[in-house]
Amino acid sequence: MYEPKSFDDLKVNDRVSLSKTITEADGALYIAATGDFGPVHVDEVYAGATRFGRRLAPGIMVAGLCTSILTSELVGTIGVSVEDRFWFTGPVFYGDTLTFDVWIAEQLDETRTIIWEASARNENGLEVLKARASLKFPRRKSS
Repeated sequence: MYEPKSFDDLKVNDRVSLSKTITEADGALYIAATGDFGPVHVDEVYAGATRFGRRLAPGIMVAGLCTSILTSELVGTIGVSVEDRFWFTGPVFYGDTLTFDVWIAEQLDETRTIIWEASARNENGLEVLKARASLKFPRRKSS
């Protein structure tokens, strides 16, 4: 299990990379949990008629993997998400293997906030997601 870090343990440019294949099961669980039954995600005929030609994995599910990697591999679960921004820069299909790079871009001492960024690329090197978000950490405990 990953040991959570405090705000003071973190540094700008701390980073982690992780790869994951996006499976049909991932999509089915996400769709069932959220009710996101958009036809481009679930209807092969509908999706086949779009510019993508086949079903897409839900973008926000893919974005959620960035936050999961951030907390499970880089900073832990102590911070609280304040703002998340995601840009969907390319399609993600079931079966794609994505490599996520997540890093600390800024550290704001006064507010005990980190700004983290992420990028995800598919197995062909195409960037499919960019992210920039902030995570606020609790105040130091007084002694």
